[in-house]
Amino acid sequence: MDDHRPAGPGDWPADLYAWTGGLALAVAIAPSRPPLAAAAGTILLAAALHSAVSWPVQLYRRRYEYASMAFFRALACTVLVVCGLLLVLAPASGLIVLLGSGAALVAMVAMRWARLARRAHAVAKTPVLIYGAGAAGHRLLRAMQQDRHCRYRAVGFLDDDPRKHRLRISGVPVLGGRPSLRRALESSAACGVIFAVRNEDGALLRSLRTEMSEISGYFLKVLPSLDDSLDVGQVRDVELADLLGRRQIDTDLASIGDYLTGKRVLVTGAGGSIGSELCRQLHLFAPAELMMLDRDESALHAVQLSIHGRALLDDPSLILADLRDAATIQHIFATRRPEVVFHAAALKHLTLLERHPAEALQTNVLGTLNVLEAARAAGVRRLVNISTDKAADPISVLGYSKRITERLTAHHGFLNVRFGNVLGSRGSVVTAFRAQIAEGGPVTVTDPDVTRYFMTIPEAVQLVIQAAAIGSGGEALVLDMGTPVRIADLARQLIGAAPIEIVYTGLRPGEKLHEELFGRGEADVRPLHPLISHVRVPSLHPLLARALSGDGADLVGAMADLCVVPAIEMPAQSVVHTS
Repeated sequence: MDDHRPAGPGDWPADLYAWTGGLALAVAIAPSRPPLAAAAGTILLAAALHSAVSWPVQLYRRRYEYASMAFFRALACTVLVVCGLLLVLAPASGLIVLLGSGAALVAMVAMRWARLARRAHAVAKTPVLIYGAGAAGHRLLRAMQQDRHCRYRAVGFLDDDPRKHRLRISGVPVLGGRPSLRRALESSAACGVIFAVRNEDGALLRSLRTEMSEISGYFLKVLPSLDDSLDVGQVRDVELADLLGRRQIDTDLASIGDYLTGKRVLVTGAGGSIGSELCRQLHLFAPAELMMLDRDESALHAVQLSIHGRALLDDPSLILADLRDAATIQHIFATRRPEVVFHAAALKHLTLLERHPAEALQTNVLGTLNVLEAARAAGVRRLVNISTDKAADPISVLGYSKRITERLTAHHGFLNVRFGNVLGSRGSVVTAFRAQIAEGGPVTVTDPDVTRYFMTIPEAVQLVIQAAAIGSGGEALVLDMGTPVRIADLARQLIGAAPIEIVYTGLRPGEKLHEELFGRGEADVRPLHPLISHVRVPSLHPLLARALSGDGADLVGAMADLCVVPAIEMPAQSVVHTS
């Protein structure tokens, strides 16, 4: 059945009409017709008895799924009991009672089947296979059956567990495992597959997608969530994050966001990929003031539009400023008095910074130092500096600059968050690949074996928000990012079946074949969350960073020294903690 809504009181009048029609038909065809008054009395008595008998079995109180076998059994029992009582109370009308009861039951069943047929005709169901006969697949099937507006109808399961083969789940057969994919699609007349496997690492979905791409004419869809509140309306096409198999961090933001509600919050780099998503999520916590700082006026316009649906640029929450201007940053902190700061502003393109190390110094190092010193002078108690996995055992200008900022942040008693590449961010490898594919190729990859860690923008932002709640000053919080992804495989997934070539260009200066999340000597300690590591960061005195100057190889060498050489002992200073 496609509609399994509970049977409700709206069916009761229809069943009384069925009794009336059935008994009237029986009177009309009976060899000897009883007096009209007697016939009317029998009909009224049948209606009263049916109402009385149906009450204790809860026939019309939403106990039974609509048109289910359990409902039909209860309905038939009710009619039989009413028929028996009528034979006892009106024995003279025995033949009429028997004929009328049978006709009434047939009418009740026919009305329900007709209603189901109309609904099935009104809502065209697309036949699909469900990949995964576990708990998630069970819930997906149940959701399909219970939602009469669902556009999918399950005609079979696929599961790689041979113990489940040839089972039937709520009447739907398990047709085999992945080797049976092509045969199952053809034999079941399914139009596609919905992937419903919990806690996969992405490899199975990637393999299934590759296999289905070789069978033309079928679709593959996934559910973004397989929790208890599953909604079949969430079924969508496979996205890149699904193929990467990211294990979503379990963050209860509602329980940790108290430190944001009613507070003055400042986000630097508010127009960037991470900064803008931070602003959108922070806005939901109802801070007393959300200050969005960036030097890109167009980016500020876009983030205000995404949050408020308008962008008149007349809101004091928008702050146009450059982190390199220490006096301006000091003035902003002194007058606006933020209580929580998320520092997301940075230059991040590795290859470009290799050519312009002085820019990395001015923005990433000294710009961050300006923010840290202004925050400390203004009494900010929570500041999160957004770092990168390239700061772990760095070999690039970008990595050096971010490792130095980690150490400067630790010196001021604030917190770092370290994560890898972000899917969909401006300038990311995914963005570059999609642009190359749109142009018809080729797609350029540095090395066939190069790997990188990836995470989604919302996940990165959730980590940053949680970091400010659970982290301590002087730490870097590192997300367990699962298994690194081969960039060549990523390119192939994006290319799909298109005839586009992959060209390998070789690693560029400052690039690693494989990124690390932890540097030498850093311990992976997870005291508060199973997917978040806490790493102690050695502090670096600001005077050592202020002493950096120049450009070229000398500057790069000096930056590298500040990453690996212990800081020179300086006079002790008080530390502001985040907690």
